[in-house]
Amino acid sequence: MAHQDWLGLKKELPHKRQLQLTILSFVVPILLWCLVSYVPWVWHPLVHVTNPGEVDYFSEGLDIPKADFNKELGKAKAAGQQLPEGFLVNPVFLPAPHRVLAAFYTAFKTAPLLPNEPWLHESLAHSIRTIVLGFLISSMLGVPLGILCGTYRFFARLEEPFIEFFRYLPAPAFGALCVAVLGIEDAPKIAIIVLGTFFQQVLIIANSVRKTDPALIEAAQTLGASKWKLVSRVIIPASITDIYTDMRILLGWAWTYLIVAEVIGTMSGITLFINQQARYRNFDNVYAAIAMIGIIGVTSDMFLAWLSAMLFPWKRSRNALTKKKPLSLLEGAKMGEMPAST
Repeated sequence: MAHQDWLGLKKELPHKRQLQLTILSFVVPILLWCLVSYVPWVWHPLVHVTNPGEVDYFSEGLDIPKADFNKELGKAKAAGQQLPEGFLVNPVFLPAPHRVLAAFYTAFKTAPLLPNEPWLHESLAHSIRTIVLGFLISSMLGVPLGILCGTYRFFARLEEPFIEFFRYLPAPAFGALCVAVLGIEDAPKIAIIVLGTFFQQVLIIANSVRKTDPALIEAAQTLGASKWKLVSRVIIPASITDIYTDMRILLGWAWTYLIVAEVIGTMSGITLFINQQARYRNFDNVYAAIAMIGIIGVTSDMFLAWLSAMLFPWKRSRNALTKKKPLSLLEGAKMGEMPAST
């Protein structure tokens, strides 16, 4: 049972252990990355030529597959020629962690090679604006419709069959149509974010609204609540915390459509920066830019989680009560007493 308790089988882990595991979830991949980058015998498939010797097609700074280098080295030894020299390296598309870490600073300080290219901070701001506008439009339409579908069977039967069909259609497939209708600038990119989140939003929020305790609805109807008050005073307050959680999840969903959306029409935002840096073979900047997307997403989600505790303090109190309840029942059973009703 000890190992089951440590793993947290149907039981919340201690806060300290949760923190340790969270840190470990990042440390392990980084350690593996360091192992591949800094230990030559693990995986260094190329040789960086420092002295080409007398090999015709070798040149200083060229990266050669290890097998080809060893083959030419053997030929040079057999012929008594000057031997080529070099050291083992990884491909250029796998920079070492210290180079990527440095790129978090240098990428912001390095000016674009061409005058019409954006700086990194401008690319990030453009992408964030696209996400915010797309998700805001989606939410303005999806949240009210999801509440209606979750509350009234009329709207559920009228809207959900088509939405169920449409949500299986990949949003990027509408890219050409969005460009034809909305132009080549930001509008079709925002439209892809909307298409990628709106239909999922309606169904997920409708499902959360349907979880409202029927006893609350019956009590309100018994007291003579009108249909509008039933929705505004009972159903929405009862499901608002679940809707908020759904919105946090769907915001992460919107980020997954960003790269696809930004290649539609005129390429822009962080996608433009990543493609430019890959073209220039600055893969340390590519990794840094990709990591920045994850950092922005996680940071925004953590902020929304903190905001949830501020907006819905009763949820925090309810969770604390739920955690304490099994312990009191267990203590009562050990003492041979009947636990007090709650």
